[in-house]
Amino acid sequence: MSSKSAESLKLAEEQVKVLEDSFKKVTRHPEGMTLMLIAAECGLTEEETLKWFNIRNQQWRQEEGLPAELGSVLD
Repeated sequence: MSSKSAESLKLAEEQVKVLEDSFKKVTRHPEGMTLMLIAAECGLTEEETLKWFNIRNQQWRQEEGLPAELGSVLD
């Protein structure tokens, strides 16, 4: 992943590793308890964690050739 997400939040390498592992192995859209646990593990707020996931999801969609924003691929 490009470091755009990490740079915008000024994350440490270990935080990025935890976030990336969660993105790839757990969920690309954390919510509720999952979001809270990921945030706690990284030492971030839930808002910061959600922001990182939103940016990372945009990057993932672009890598997959999909629109950067959520929506139908027919849009």
